[in-house]
Amino acid sequence: MSETSDLYIPSFDDVKTARELIQPYIHRTPVLTSSYFNGLSGAELFFKCENYQKAGVFKVRGASNAVFGLSDEQAAKGVCSHSSGNHALSLSYAARRRGIKATVVMPNTAPEAKKAAVRGYGGEVLECEPSTTAREAMLQQVVERTGADFVHPFNDHRVIAGQATCALELHEEVDELDAVVAPIGGGGMISGTCLSLSNISPSTRIYAAEPENADDVYRSVQAGKIIEDDAPQTVADGLKVSMRPRTWHFVSKYVNGVLLVSEQEIIDAMYLTWQRMKIVIEPSSAVAIAAVFKNKELFAGKRVGVILTGGNVDLKKLPWM
Repeated sequence: MSETSDLYIPSFDDVKTARELIQPYIHRTPVLTSSYFNGLSGAELFFKCENYQKAGVFKVRGASNAVFGLSDEQAAKGVCSHSSGNHALSLSYAARRRGIKATVVMPNTAPEAKKAAVRGYGGEVLECEPSTTAREAMLQQVVERTGADFVHPFNDHRVIAGQATCALELHEEVDELDAVVAPIGGGGMISGTCLSLSNISPSTRIYAAEPENADDVYRSVQAGKIIEDDAPQTVADGLKVSMRPRTWHFVSKYVNGVLLVSEQEIIDAMYLTWQRMKIVIEPSSAVAIAAVFKNKELFAGKRVGVILTGGNVDLKKLPWM
């Protein structure tokens, strides 16, 4: 019996429904190219720029799908979640657009810029110790106290269907991609990418890029089961969480490889992107770029989509300073 046998796994119909539902609340983000990066990598790269998304991150897609899919009765009790930052501010953004309350549990080590953004969108921040265990315990108290709808950052069929709209747009802008590379933490973006591409472009290979310091997905794939890290240390603060059964379903079935990069490679890729492409990306986004540079033989001569997942950076604490 599989771990996901009793879980609802979203279908491509769910993605099409999500797209219609969230369209008024999100940007269709641009796809950029760079002849300089093409030259460095030996591949033809197409950057899907979710750093230009509402709230500065792809997670607005999934959060909006969950929030606007609630009945009025459910919505009246508000929504809640735990997050190191990007899901927190995405959920707060979507809740504000719907006019309901959002409460988010955030580790006390989360970037101040992300906490401030959550509060700016009207969300309530509850701080906890920086471990998955601490997050989940505090969140349980919120649910019991308020009855709010728990929107998991990634292990939620509504969230995965929303994130899947990103790869759908990328495919419409740039067809016939040989591969797509995206960063992975809990696996929401990769799962959505798998969900869309397995239906509309099954020949496109999908690679998950992961920090060496938070390599639980790599180890999970090797072991054939979910292996969790409770509190890994990496500059890519959006990738510190571990997979859950719904995302493992997609990763184990559709991902063609997990590519690991070092902390220095992440920082170098982020710096180079700011310097040459003149766009603000956060370290988690740079993980995907670093993976392409590190694996040139894998991508040489190929048309490769790279999902830049977000641009929420604490400008007073840039990793190269």
